[in-house]
Order: sequence, then C-alpha cells, then structure tokens
Amino acid sequence: MRVLLVVYDNDSYIHWFPQGLAYIAAVLEAHGVDVDIYQQDLHHWPEEHLTEHLDANRYDVVGLSAIAGYYQYRKMLSISRAVNGSRQRPYYVLGGHGAAPEPEYFLRKMRADAAVVGEGERTVLELLEAAAGSKDLSDVRGIAWREGDQVHVNPRRDVISDVDSIPLPAYHKFPMEYYRLLRMPHCRHSDFVVPVLSSRGCPFRCNFCYRMDKGFRPRRPEAIVEEIRFLRREYGVTYVAFSDELLMSSPARTIALCEALIESVPGIRWCCNGRLNYATPEVLDAMKRAGCVFIGYGIEAFDDEVLRNMNKRLTTREIVSGIEATLAAGISPGYNIIFGNIGDTRETLRRGVEFLLKHQDGAQMRTIRPVTPYPGTDLYYRAIEEGRLRDCADFYENKHVNSDLLAVNFTDLTDDEFHRVLLEANTRLIRRYFEIHCESVLAQARRLYLEGDATFRGFRQT
Repeated sequence: MRVLLVVYDNDSYIHWFPQGLAYIAAVLEAHGVDVDIYQQDLHHWPEEHLTEHLDANRYDVVGLSAIAGYYQYRKMLSISRAVNGSRQRPYYVLGGHGAAPEPEYFLRKMRADAAVVGEGERTVLELLEAAAGSKDLSDVRGIAWREGDQVHVNPRRDVISDVDSIPLPAYHKFPMEYYRLLRMPHCRHSDFVVPVLSSRGCPFRCNFCYRMDKGFRPRRPEAIVEEIRFLRREYGVTYVAFSDELLMSSPARTIALCEALIESVPGIRWCCNGRLNYATPEVLDAMKRAGCVFIGYGIEAFDDEVLRNMNKRLTTREIVSGIEATLAAGISPGYNIIFGNIGDTRETLRRGVEFLLKHQDGAQMRTIRPVTPYPGTDLYYRAIEEGRLRDCADFYENKHVNSDLLAVNFTDLTDDEFHRVLLEANTRLIRRYFEIHCESVLAQARRLYLEGDATFRGFRQT
C-alpha cells in the first residue's frame, strides 16, 4: 500500500515540524507501508500542484491533519477540492483536532472518506486494512466514515497509555535542515531548534480547550533525553521546544526530567508550557540549571471569578507568585491571556493589561485575543445551549473568521465595544513591547560608542 501524507502551507517563513504526521509516518513505515510526504509548507505549492501530483502518481490513501482554526478550516477546504478533483483520487482520510469533535460535518463538507477521532497511531493501521477491503470499517474503533451522504461514527478508541511504545517521529522523511531553523524565545542566531513531545494529554479541563483525549501520559525521562541526543547527533539540534500541552504537570515530574537533562544532555537549551501553581523556586531552579530559558504560561485571565468560570484551577495570587518566581530564576515567562470568557468585563481586561505591563520582559510579543469556543469545548456547547451559536457550520462559515476577531460574545459589551476595548488594550501592550526593545538596542549603542564594546556584531533584528 502507498500512502501520501500532506503537510499544508500556513504561509509561514519557517513552519513548525509536523510532529503528528511524523509519528504516523513512523508507525506506517514500521509496518511496511510505503509513505511519501507532500511538503506544501516547504515549497508553497498552490493546491493545483497537489491535484497534478495525484494525477501523476498512484496512491492508495492520502491523509491530511489539521488543528481547529479559521485558517486551517479554509485550507482543508481548498486541499480537499484538490484531492477530490484528481483523476486518481485515493481514499481520503482526515486527522487532527480540527475534524475530531464534529466528524460528521467535516466528512460531508470535505467529501473525505474517513476521519480519525483521537490518537491515530493504532487506528490508522486498522483503517488502512479496511480501506484495502480486508476489514470492515464498522469494526475500526476511533474513526468516522462516510457512505455517500451518510456518516457513521464508531466508538472511541482508548488512548495509548504507554507513549514510549510509539516509534520516534520519522525525522528522516522530512527536510530537517529546514525545520530546524525554527525560532523560539531566547534562541541564538546559531541555534538549531526542533520541537519534542515529552507527554500527551493534560490533567486539567479548561472550558475553552478543545483537547478531547482524556488522561495525562508522560514519557519516561530516559526516552526523552535519548530522542534529544539523537536530534543533537543527527541534526545538530541545540535548542528544544517542548510541544506538550503541559510539561510542568507536577513538581516531581518536572524535577525528574530536569535531572535527566542535566545528566544526559548538558548544554541543551529549551522552552516549554507550564503551570503557575507549580512554578516554585525549587522547580524553577532545577529548570534553569537544566537549560530552560522560556516558559509559556496559560494565565488566561487576571480575575479570580473568571478563572473559576473557565475551570482554570488557578488564582491571581498563584499567577503573581509564579511569574515573580520565574523572573527571579532568570527564566522568561510567556503571558497568554484571552478576553471574553464568562464574567469578563472592561475591568477584568484592564487588570490583565496592567499585570502584563508590570511584568513584561520583552522576550515575546503577546497580544490579548478573544476567547474562541472551538467545537468540542465546554464553551462551544454552552454557546449552542444559549442560542449564541447554531452548530459547527455556523461556527466555521459565519463566526470564526479570524483568531483575533470575536467569534461568540459572552460579555455584556456590544461586538463593537468589545473590539474597541481590545484595540485599546493591545495598543498599550504592543507599544510597551517595542519600547523594551528600543531601550535594549539603545543600551547596545551606548556600550559600543561610550565603552568601546568590541563584542558588538551589528544592530540585528531578532
């Protein structure tokens, strides 16, 4: 069997390494499947090129994976038209968080044959058997499948409890010389950066998160450092972007991983996503010594009532304590705040802005975005119950047209007022970010001209 996995172009200069597809490719290769990767991201090919490629090359299955998002949805539509328009149309499979919450809608809209709902490494092998006719589609757990306009949704498959049992991503199938040019906070010009997954899942359940797989499943520290050692040896990787939903799942786990990094991959630098209620001096000291330079925190709101409404299980006191401890440890914090959840007002937005302005260190420019009730989230179903949203079609076709514009309004503000106060808030944040960088460049200039700093290498844009 011959399979083509499509990496779509999101119009970035350097794209994020497609870890999900790389894991699927590794599993398929391990079971003797011939896998090709279609690199639209690298070459910026138009969709017509995919149709021509399918016309010129015979594939049994073509797979496309995407997360939820307005851009990804429209990209899936255009790629689906390209696949369905080919003369040798293969069996067409969708994957990723985008289609999983509402597979019936996506299968009909994209005219795909099947969608993987949940983790795909085990499901895809059985799905290929069914596509080849040696297994009944109704017996494959973790998929939805289409017969004409009728869609069948099979029972979910259990999550993979031992994530280390999955083969490492098939790095050799991808242009790593391109992907390693990814830029992350505090990486040097000479750094090669690659994302690594240290766990799957998250022990928390925020009302705006479209994560569907239950349970947190960490990898063993030994397996993680072995993958990093492989990446350093084969691709010269010097900086790792841990791509977990939450690396800091507990103090004990975080410290254990840091000790393994210190012992086995000294000198590696890295960033991750963290939890502020676990950001204690002891944990942060271990992270700093292990090479951590940046932690992205899901603050989401600086108001205790709003935090309770979104089921964040975090308080403003913990936010302040964690951010100050992170800065004291010499690690840059990333500030993720959204606006428009249940209970948000002009005042809660103002408090969030004041907090960001006080603690911003300039490592990363972050603006405040509207909360988006993606399909599959608790907020999505609440919007439908309250009549603010009809269904998935209404969300993607009418409401979610851009991640920085309001999709569903849960506040007492009008839509125009909502966007106006968000403009005022982000104007202050953007100005402060560039002020910090202006001050930094001027400090370089003073050291150069007044102190004769011979290490100066030119006024570079970071």
